Amino acid sequence: MGALEPALREVYTQISTATITTILLKKGLRNVWLRGAAPLRGGAGRLVGPAFTLRFVPAREDLATPESWSSPTSTRAAIEAMPDGVITVVDAMGNRDAGIFGDILCARMHKRGVTALVTDGVLRDLDGVEASGLPVWCAGVAAPPSVAALTFVGWQQPIACGGVAVFPGDLIVADRDGAVVVPQALIAEVAELGIEQERFEGWVMREVGQGASLPGLYPPDEETRARYIAETQRKG
Repeated sequence: MGALEPALREVYTQISTATITTILLKKGLRNVWLRGAAPLRGGAGRLVGPAFTLRFVPAREDLATPESWSSPTSTRAAIEAMPDGVITVVDAMGNRDAGIFGDILCARMHKRGVTALVTDGVLRDLDGVEASGLPVWCAGVAAPPSVAALTFVGWQQPIACGGVAVFPGDLIVADRDGAVVVPQALIAEVAELGIEQERFEGWVMREVGQGASLPGLYPPDEETRARYIAETQRKG
């Protein structure tokens, strides 16, 4: 997995998930917002990183055991394979009956330089998770361990998190509106379109603050677009 260029990461920190969903909608991609993945606590800001994927399936009694935590195919082994700067994306099938990770695993991910954890499942050991320093987007909390409801089956595979297809290396952007995926092939293009859309909407907000009405302004008609270009070029 290639690391995200620092300049590109910086651009994406300035593009909201709302803007990204609109840009991808215009390109025909409607299903990019990960359902159930909400910020566990405020203050994390907007975080960006390539997806490192993990996958659970329903629990099967011969596999979902405490002994499985020592298996070569375990969440512990997956964490040791996570490169610095990734966002860990976990397919827990939206199951809310068991916490996929707790404080110790989150602390280890933070220590390894993982940017954030995003999942459609839930976590346990809430106080410790919050103290670990790892920003988390999830569907809530539950006390039981993962094996009470889930079997871990692997990492760095295509997954379905929150009903969205996520492939290793896709870009994840997460903020207070949730988490979205940008397909790897579109990362550079969405960055360019997104930063321009943010500039334009900032200009629109100033116009609205000065009393402008919305028809012809947002979305812009030809006259508005020409005025926007003229004013921004003059300031630039």
